Amino acid sequence: MPIEIEYARDPHAVRNVLESLPEWFGDLESIDDYIVDAANEKFVSVLARESGVTIGVSLIRRHFSESAELHLIAISPEARGHGIGRTLIEKIAADLANDGCVLLSVHTVGPTFDNEAYAQTRSFYRATGFYPLEEHSNLDWSGPTLILVRPIAPAR
Repeated sequence: MPIEIEYARDPHAVRNVLESLPEWFGDLESIDDYIVDAANEKFVSVLARESGVTIGVSLIRRHFSESAELHLIAISPEARGHGIGRTLIEKIAADLANDGCVLLSVHTVGPTFDNEAYAQTRSFYRATGFYPLEEHSNLDWSGPTLILVRPIAPAR
């Protein structure tokens, strides 16, 4: 079945996907925070669906006209490794570029925190065009946060 990418809000689907990924989203309070964000109009919600079932979720926050943040991206375990995350990011980047955005950023756990799941995450971001910018301690959590950026359109 083809994957459908759509702009839609579905906090319940976001919860289902996040709860299926305990290596990344094992903190229930963190999941609850993402569910609140998934219902918040300040975030754009983009979902990947197969046969009507949500298999990928993402939230984007536009901070400035020139830049946006990929606040969340998560793919169900059974759909990982099939290009769903890349498809979501490419759709998001293309739509943002069409709206005049030139930079997309993302935060993830930094490399000074030895964790295989987040090493996979950083590798995924690098493979989808993101470059590491900075690592900070105590930014999004008590450990290191890596900020990555991706140019998505020529600067004007």
